[in-house]
Amino acid sequence: MARKKVATGKKKSIGWYLAHDWQLWVMLLPAIIYIFIFCYVPMYGVQLAFREYDFKSGIYGGKWVGFKYFKQYFDSAMFGTTLRNTFVTAALSIVLGFPAPIVLAMIINQIRQQKWKRIVQTTVYIPYFISTVVMVSILNIMLASKGGVISEAMKAIHLIPPKANLFSNDYFVWVYVFSGVWQSMGWNSIIYIAALSSVDTQLYDACKIDGANRWQTIVHIDFPALIPTIVILLIMNMGGILNVGFDKIYLMQNTLNKKTSEVISTYVYTVGIKSSQFSFGSAVGLFTNVINFAFLMLTNWLGKKLTGTGLM
Repeated sequence: MARKKVATGKKKSIGWYLAHDWQLWVMLLPAIIYIFIFCYVPMYGVQLAFREYDFKSGIYGGKWVGFKYFKQYFDSAMFGTTLRNTFVTAALSIVLGFPAPIVLAMIINQIRQQKWKRIVQTTVYIPYFISTVVMVSILNIMLASKGGVISEAMKAIHLIPPKANLFSNDYFVWVYVFSGVWQSMGWNSIIYIAALSSVDTQLYDACKIDGANRWQTIVHIDFPALIPTIVILLIMNMGGILNVGFDKIYLMQNTLNKKTSEVISTYVYTVGIKSSQFSFGSAVGLFTNVINFAFLMLTNWLGKKLTGTGLM
């Protein structure tokens, strides 16, 4: 009888779960509808990448041309440039930006006085709420080649040459990455702080009894507790490795940094939308999503292989 009950429990249908947990499904219904309408329905437009767009026929018509626009992008002079710029910018953003909120969360977790802890948290959260347009305006003022507070300070301590322009090709990627780290690391640390709050306090007491200092506490308690969260978030970040933020890069672009700031997203906007080459833009966008999906699956596989944690 026990075996029969176990077997029956394993074969519960979807209808059973819908009836048993209908309250939860009702709460989830708006999110399901939203995702279906705005994420799944537009997938039909992917066929535009394989058709020659016709204004009269729209995305549902037009001559079928197969991989013509993919080949056009691969053969273009901008393929290597945009792919390299996108990978370099995205890779540096992950290498420098991904560990920053982890380190910040562990530092904040070590602050014992709740008053100072709240002050630090509020301070590091504020930059995230600055709009992209305002952020770029701040960067233009603070990093101006003449009169910029940060640029003049860097010149004074000989970090950059006297005539250096921080918005030129040589410095654009670093300005983009470090400004992004500064703006988002506080907000991104919230999930890690939440993960650390679930750690059993008895472990910290045991560390004190054993004579462990704060660094040893971080290494042996805090960091291991964060590994599942780190793996999940890394997989999600790698799934959008080629989706470098369009708005910020586009606002920071100028004639001095076009060589390093032209990424796939800005190229799609310039050629696909501004030049009305919608099929070409769709092909480039689809190529980007395929690469993102490949990185997502690879990172998920590595995460499961190394830590046993993954999305799927």
